[in-house]
Amino acid sequence: MKSFRAVYRGIDAFRISARRCQSSYAHLEPEMQARKIRPIFDDLTPLNSFRLDVSLADFIPGAIAPTLLPHPTSNLPLPIPHHLLYFEPTLPAPDLLPDGTNPAHSPGAPFHRRMWAGGNVLYSRTSPLPLSGARAVCIEGIRSATVKGRPGSEKVFVGIERRLGLLTSLETSALAKVDATDEAAVAQIEDDVRGRLWRDRDDDMGECGVVERRNIVFLQEEGRAEKVGDAALKEQTGGGQGKKEGKILKPNREATLFRHTIVPDSRLLFRFSALTFNAHAIHLDPLFCREKEGHRDLLFHGPLSFTFLMVLLQRNLGPGEKVGFVEYRNLAPVYCNEEITFCGAKDGEGKYEVWAEGPDGGVKVKGTVRTAKG
Repeated sequence: MKSFRAVYRGIDAFRISARRCQSSYAHLEPEMQARKIRPIFDDLTPLNSFRLDVSLADFIPGAIAPTLLPHPTSNLPLPIPHHLLYFEPTLPAPDLLPDGTNPAHSPGAPFHRRMWAGGNVLYSRTSPLPLSGARAVCIEGIRSATVKGRPGSEKVFVGIERRLGLLTSLETSALAKVDATDEAAVAQIEDDVRGRLWRDRDDDMGECGVVERRNIVFLQEEGRAEKVGDAALKEQTGGGQGKKEGKILKPNREATLFRHTIVPDSRLLFRFSALTFNAHAIHLDPLFCREKEGHRDLLFHGPLSFTFLMVLLQRNLGPGEKVGFVEYRNLAPVYCNEEITFCGAKDGEGKYEVWAEGPDGGVKVKGTVRTAKG
């Protein structure tokens, strides 16, 4: 039997190894937070929103697909959560990572695999974005980059903040007149816009119509991506202490407000990928999913789960009640061609719980919503 001294030496060696391994990634947080991500400009026309309504209609109870595209002069407010369809970077294909994703958020090698772990969204009650055809902008920055996990199997949790707002008439005019080849002049306009909309605190909306945080988890190349959901669940529920491997997280309440089951198909996933200009192969290529990522089928988009939950919730809100704040977590993968059940329950005045269950009855997505009259 080993002596206590030998045991402690082993523990100390493990701790030293852990510190060394962690220190090898200590540069990530300051480096990623300092990244200057270019603003993303977009024209808020009704087309993408219209196409999403058409695409979802077959999956929403009682919904009828719209047949006439609204005119921008109707000045309709951007529906919640249709902001997801706008402000995606338009990068040349060679500039994307091998899995089709945006390199601006990636910590780099060896963290090549990614999954949307959740996020939160704050909507302005007084200045919602209009579908008027006006030029708008997304100012994006990395708020946090946290390394977690045992040495050799670390994960990086990246918190991305996106601030969406209309351009002023002066900014719109400046962009229209600037020579696109004059990099310094373009950069100055972008810096001015960033300075107007960015805030030190993430709960300060300033002049924005939407402030969103996206939490993305990056795994090392060696890790099986099918374990991403388990990893995210453990990290976001206290490290998984006391939980058996593979244990199913069951809902802790009844779906008293709504409960609706769909079976998503590849056409729905393709359409959502197209509308969000998302080339991530886990939503498009079954062979890539199985052989490269270790998944059994195409992955249902994290933001598409969020979209269904918000659409179904809003169909069950009271008159004049509007979504103001949402926080959600993607706890386990959801797959194409498998049942997913979206649920909701009231949790007090202006408070709701929403979640999604897989075919095993386990909770795959969960969130909380705050509403207000207005």
